[in-house]
Amino acid sequence: MYNILKRTMDIMGALVGLVLFSPVFLLAAVWIKCVSPGGPVFADIPDRVGKDKKPFKFMKFRSMFPNAHEYLIKNQELYKKYVENNYKINAEEDPRIIKGGVFLRKYSIDELPQFINVLRGEMSIVGPRAYYFFEIEEQAVKFPETAELIEKAVSIKPGITGPWQVTGRSSIGFVERVKLDAKYAENKSILYDILVVLKTPYVVLTKKGAV
Repeated sequence: MYNILKRTMDIMGALVGLVLFSPVFLLAAVWIKCVSPGGPVFADIPDRVGKDKKPFKFMKFRSMFPNAHEYLIKNQELYKKYVENNYKINAEEDPRIIKGGVFLRKYSIDELPQFINVLRGEMSIVGPRAYYFFEIEEQAVKFPETAELIEKAVSIKPGITGPWQVTGRSSIGFVERVKLDAKYAENKSILYDILVVLKTPYVVLTKKGAV
């Protein structure tokens, strides 16, 4: 029953989101093409980890210059900073960010295309954050005590929003993050999903822990 209700809510939520934010979609796409015409509208990034470790193409507006991930991997100093900061770099300090990219990320506008992932059945509205494959592999070595927690976290669909996003986002380290995700996977409920959805706008508008 839970799975049926959740999928129904996902489809309805994604459709409403796509319609409601369609003007923002258009403005974001036009802006990206104007300030960075040499690349695509959507970010060309490595696949993310889906349910049961199935890879999927993560939809996200591009807020960086083309081939930004390759640049990150080749720049040893920047990559070291990225890893040490739990696989993220503050947008205001990231040399790869395009003009206006900080704004897109601060208000999670770059995340809006994930409604498409939800309609495809690759993601849910609420769930664990979508991990990179290299991220969970490297973190499992760095924090071996999280191996079992990671397995639990990736046993369900990742979400556009979830416990990590509404609890602190980038201010939370990997260990705490995966604990929250694993706990959600074990104790998921429609009521909790609704509470997370209701809390998300406040977190986004106040930019709590945004990168």
